[in-house]
Amino acid sequence: MAGETIRVLLVDDQPLLRMGFRLILEGEDGVVIVGEASNGAEGARMAAALKPDVVLMDVRMPIMDGIEATRLITQSGSCSRIIILTTFDLDEYAFAGLQAGASAFLLKDVGPDELVNAVRVVASGDAVVAPRVTRRLLETYVRSLPPLATPRPVDPLLEDLTPREREVLEAIAEGLSNAELAHKFFLSEATVKTHVRRIFTKLHLRDRVQAVVYAYESGLVVPSQGQDY
Repeated sequence: MAGETIRVLLVDDQPLLRMGFRLILEGEDGVVIVGEASNGAEGARMAAALKPDVVLMDVRMPIMDGIEATRLITQSGSCSRIIILTTFDLDEYAFAGLQAGASAFLLKDVGPDELVNAVRVVASGDAVVAPRVTRRLLETYVRSLPPLATPRPVDPLLEDLTPREREVLEAIAEGLSNAELAHKFFLSEATVKTHVRRIFTKLHLRDRVQAVVYAYESGLVVPSQGQDY
């Protein structure tokens, strides 16, 4: 997204919150608010019509909540990336949002700098698992997974990955950046980006957060109490 305008859709039933986010984001170079919606159903419709790069999506709203709206947007094949807004650090809906296709979570009382950074990070699609709340959420989820009595059946899609691509996916699940992947595997960053792009295409993944979720849910990576991102 370098040098390009990031188009943002605000979806929240609180007008004052939308106004605050609009004021913060429109004060940034290269960020424009393309629309506002007050419930998930309206947000999903506007996302389809406006095709924003990033959707800031509240969790709890009338008519349709943010989780279902996220699911509708991602299942439609939209390229919009979604940041879920939540009041609590480890909201009960949080992981459901990631499973529905959200790329990140932010607390509603997030500071201006962190809000802007999160929008840029998610719009880029190349960043390490972030921001902070998403990272903590994944850590908590991974550590809460019970040990398996029997191995999960192997996802047939994993068979389409080359040995190198499987290694790269495992490293992405550890939270490594493209630069760190390049160093680990003695590759150029351009080659790493190609591997990452092919992994996402083969596994039908939207971004790195979805890759982390997939790696653990598929059993490719086994959670460890010492796991850190």
